[in-house]
Amino acid sequence: MIAPSQKPLLILQTGHAPEPIRRAHDNFPQMFIRQGDIDAQQVVIVDLQAGERPLPPENYCGAIITGSRSMVTEHLAWSEEAADWVRLGMLQELPMFGACYGHQLMAYALGGEVDYHPQGIEVGTHEVTLTPAGHLDPLVSQLPAQFAANLIHLQTVITPPATATVLAKTLHDPHQILRYGPNAVSTQFHPEFSLAVMKTYLSWLASIAEDDRVDFAHQAQQLSETPLSQGLLLSFVGALGKRQALAG
Repeated sequence: MIAPSQKPLLILQTGHAPEPIRRAHDNFPQMFIRQGDIDAQQVVIVDLQAGERPLPPENYCGAIITGSRSMVTEHLAWSEEAADWVRLGMLQELPMFGACYGHQLMAYALGGEVDYHPQGIEVGTHEVTLTPAGHLDPLVSQLPAQFAANLIHLQTVITPPATATVLAKTLHDPHQILRYGPNAVSTQFHPEFSLAVMKTYLSWLASIAEDDRVDFAHQAQQLSETPLSQGLLLSFVGALGKRQALAG
């Protein structure tokens, strides 16, 4: 948990969970707060789609960038402004953690290529495997060589930024965790999604599916808890608390 400090943690909200998910589990920022064991009193939530904008990066102890139903390749005005903000945050070595859209936004902002995955959607609980670099990473190396994570994405990081390091992969996607610098990391998977959230998500996806190319019912049967994936988020938040204590 983040200790009380003068600088809050920013949650940069890039979208909203679908209504059935919000009704049962609240919205994306609240999922991060819950799964990251974050003190809600120490958080500032900025809803980009609602027209809100963050202060300059130096006003925060760190930033978490959420998922979204929007696509980075739409180049929406708020998203392009957020990419500019990420670049400023990198210059100031602000601790940043992006998930799904946040992952793709960070990669795009720093020179990577984002587009639709050529093999389509990756959804469900899947096995993530650390790369050799992941085994050496100060944050990611605490994880075992393979661990379970929850995924729902159509777009992906096709080509990481030249300066990024790939720390983990799945069979479907070779860029599951990226590191951009000493304080910035992102995941294609969702450490903020619990098993209950995923069950609701897959039920909703099955109800709106227009074709049968993805068997959401089968994927729902394969879901499991993902404590190690959540642990990565908890470790990032814990490191913020230690950083704040040293700075204070």
